[in-house]
Amino acid sequence: MRRALLAALAGLSSVVPAQGAPSASLTDPGASVRGRAIVADRQLGMCLLCHRGPFPEEPTQGDLAPDLRGVGKRYTEAQLRQRIVDPLQINSATIMPSYGQSKGLWRVAPALRGRPLLTAEQIEDVVAFLTTLRD
Repeated sequence: MRRALLAALAGLSSVVPAQGAPSASLTDPGASVRGRAIVADRQLGMCLLCHRGPFPEEPTQGDLAPDLRGVGKRYTEAQLRQRIVDPLQINSATIMPSYGQSKGLWRVAPALRGRPLLTAEQIEDVVAFLTTLRD
């Protein structure tokens, strides 16, 4: 199952890194309630395929990536944004998709070609939520 998940993620999100992911907010400040919904959504954010966190209503959570608990204490808002917009800038071997890039992508599912996985507003919502995870 792990191999199938890695293959699926690679097919959806292998990217060539883009330069200069923003450290400042992409839009108005995000809403943490919407961000939580995006993170928990298996079709939109897909975060729980690899991560686990404080989501008691979600019985199946991933173990391929770091636990999201305490991520708001470990990273600044700008660092979280960078990890969401273009994680390859931080770790060239990451399997995490680039949620904010639409150019320079390869092996992208046809339905996702030419657009980022999340809008700027959705990214800010996720950042707003992740900054609340301090325990």
